[in-house]
Amino acid sequence: MKGSLTNTGTAVRAGVGSGRDAWVAVVQAVVFFGVVAGAWEAGSRAGWWNPVLIPSPSDIFRYIGEALGKGELQSACYVTLRRLVFGYAVGILLGIPLGLLTARFRFAANTLGVMALGLQTLPSVCWVPLSILWFHSNPEGAMLFIVVMGTLWAVLLATDHGIRQIPPIYRRAAATMGSNGFHLLWHVLLPASLPHLVSGAKQGWAFAWRSLMAAEIYVAISTGFGLGHLLHFGRELHAMDQVAAVMLVIIVIGFAADKALFSPWERFLRRRWGLTV
Repeated sequence: MKGSLTNTGTAVRAGVGSGRDAWVAVVQAVVFFGVVAGAWEAGSRAGWWNPVLIPSPSDIFRYIGEALGKGELQSACYVTLRRLVFGYAVGILLGIPLGLLTARFRFAANTLGVMALGLQTLPSVCWVPLSILWFHSNPEGAMLFIVVMGTLWAVLLATDHGIRQIPPIYRRAAATMGSNGFHLLWHVLLPASLPHLVSGAKQGWAFAWRSLMAAEIYVAISTGFGLGHLLHFGRELHAMDQVAAVMLVIIVIGFAADKALFSPWERFLRRRWGLTV
């Protein structure tokens, strides 16, 4: 009974401590970015740099307010996120099975695995000319192809690496209990490789973002303008407040996605694997 009360007290103190740390982190971030924005605004008002090239924070937020009022920014965010989520999902659904294939079979590792390693180093923008030629009558298909190419190889290699990092004793122990084939894969190998899979999915999300921005900037399309198109139009019109505002929106969306999608999984896995107190 005494031990149980001690453990409960320890857990409560740990929860209070983690909550306090979270608030400290938020305050520190708010203060830091507030100071940066204040210094930036002061420098802009003092004329230390050309406001056409480096817009002030007030100009950036003024554009955001105007774009939100027109509905332009919401529409661009929706179009971009629709393309991103669909292409990312396709990359995940293809990458995990192919990664399992290269991890389990030497022939696949020596062929598909080598190709994946080479193509992952290829910048996503290199796929733009080919995708325009291959999908010239289907620009949405061209952008989907670019996003999938940016996601697929990172997820494949992360899955392959995760399976290979599983201690052999796990497989031997599962085999002695009669686990093999799909049961071994689903109940032993995949759960054991989850930390690597989550890291690969997070990396794939970042590559998907970069790929889609390259696609939207270079691929002309009439089915909906995304954030990349707003970036391109801002550059063409020399509207640096628009360019900086879209960049800020991309950063905020990426940060929100990380905190909402990947951080909970990472915390769960750290607790599950005993990596946190």
